[in-house]
Amino acid sequence: MPFPPPKASLADRIDQGRGVVPADLVLKGGRVFDLVTGDLVETDVAICGDTIVGVFGHYSGRREVDVSGKVLVPGFIDTHLHIESSLVTPFEFDRCVAPRGVTTAICDPHEIANVCGLEGIRYFLEASALTLMDIRVQLSSCVPSTHMETTGARLMAEDLIPLMDHPRVIGLAEFMNYPGVLHKDPGCMEKLEAFQGRHIDGHAPLLRGNDLNGYISAGIRTEHEATTYEEGLEKLRKGMRVLIREGSVSKDLHALVGLLTERHSPYLCLCTDDRNPLDIAEHGHLDWIIRTAIALGADPLAVYRAASLSAAEAFGLKDRGLIAPGKRADIAVIDGLEGCHVAQVFAGGVEVTEAAFAARQTILPVARHSVKAPKIEAAHFRTGGNKVETPVIGILPGKIITPHLTFDIAPQDGDKRPDLSRDLIRIAVIERHGVNGNKATGFVQGFGLQRGAIASTVCHDHHNIAVVGVDYDDMALAANRLGEIEGGFVVVAGGRVLAELALPVAGLMSLEPFEQVHQNLIALRAAAKSLGVVLEEPFLQLAFLALPVIPHLKITDHGMVDVDRFELIP
Repeated sequence: MPFPPPKASLADRIDQGRGVVPADLVLKGGRVFDLVTGDLVETDVAICGDTIVGVFGHYSGRREVDVSGKVLVPGFIDTHLHIESSLVTPFEFDRCVAPRGVTTAICDPHEIANVCGLEGIRYFLEASALTLMDIRVQLSSCVPSTHMETTGARLMAEDLIPLMDHPRVIGLAEFMNYPGVLHKDPGCMEKLEAFQGRHIDGHAPLLRGNDLNGYISAGIRTEHEATTYEEGLEKLRKGMRVLIREGSVSKDLHALVGLLTERHSPYLCLCTDDRNPLDIAEHGHLDWIIRTAIALGADPLAVYRAASLSAAEAFGLKDRGLIAPGKRADIAVIDGLEGCHVAQVFAGGVEVTEAAFAARQTILPVARHSVKAPKIEAAHFRTGGNKVETPVIGILPGKIITPHLTFDIAPQDGDKRPDLSRDLIRIAVIERHGVNGNKATGFVQGFGLQRGAIASTVCHDHHNIAVVGVDYDDMALAANRLGEIEGGFVVVAGGRVLAELALPVAGLMSLEPFEQVHQNLIALRAAAKSLGVVLEEPFLQLAFLALPVIPHLKITDHGMVDVDRFELIP
């Protein structure tokens, strides 16, 4: 079927559903997983244009596809992600994950919005109308996420209101500034007031008790930051839809899989938030989360409901989530419920193939040449002061929550030096939007780095330059190299660039196919490990060390941030 498919008339849908004329497309010989009853039913599936019109019967079609021996499930819905964090453009993201059964993605473009503001959101809105998968956009609520960071843009309620009725927009994206909500910050209140009655997505790590009640009372409906069973259960009991997250860095599935029961499943969804092309190639996307959850003992009906029907209901997408008449023809053809290996995908009635991708229109990217930091010198990484007691960011692999550690680090010649014996290495954030030239330094423990440096412009959510290292000259080389390649990831040792990935679209996304990004990530991971790095995903882990809305200790270009107190450390 061509892309986009011709719009079928109401009369055509009725006639094809009744079987009085051949359907545009019929999938024959497979078994449909009925997410209402939990039954596997052998049946034809008739499609008219972009709509399912017939199930639980026999149909003839102008085109017939044999899916004998396969199971048909509704296309998967990723309920929260930032496509920019996949490191590719929306069009390459489409190529990367639609063949894995993902037919709807609900994205918050706040990564690019923090770099270039409304220009970035409009880029996503325009691109989302051209992809095979259906990309829906949440309007970024926290640009910046707090007052303790420097961004390339600042979006207020009056900037978002003109876009709220756009046909691709669902509502207001994750409200990360939960202290701002609880303390009724005027800017937060303006946005929340403007979106009352519409979908507002949540972001409240570790928030419990009466403070959680107050947060939900602001009209916030969904939440993806639960990291323990108890936290997830409390949020469910208080009426939130909980999005179980399993990304490249944030891995909560094992902790929350006990919630995935038939009883709870109408109120649970799945999300990635986010997975990069390396992890997608090696493991998968939502398909991997589904088979992992089932392998951990979750009921398949609960898992597939969370992956589609419950997700559609949670975000008001009433036209999808079931293989049923009148629903959007989003179908994944898989080998079996436990394996969830995808053989074919139909998105809005279009078979997902390379030919279909080639038939799409695309648009030019935005936010080129966005790295405007001045030249960095080795001396910029020195940390003065006479105080021995030093705050240190701790790392929990697979988590973006970072412990607030304290170590005694004595100054030597006016500088607190990295201490490899205790895995205490330098971290710095450098403002790169050309606003104020801020530079802040601190310490982090958990990388295992023994030499060299790693730098990135993927630095949530302000996306300044973040660099970790044990050698100041290497750190300066890494930071400056990012300006030369328009942003990305760089690994340096001994005064030499060992590996890099250029991300010239806002310093966040590559212009290369996702396959090339995958290969570059393999080289970057190997280069990082050669420096002693022990983390499975050091680059995105580094990015989250600068996000001052995730407990407990973070760093921005303003300095070290005590997130629990929501204040900079003097």
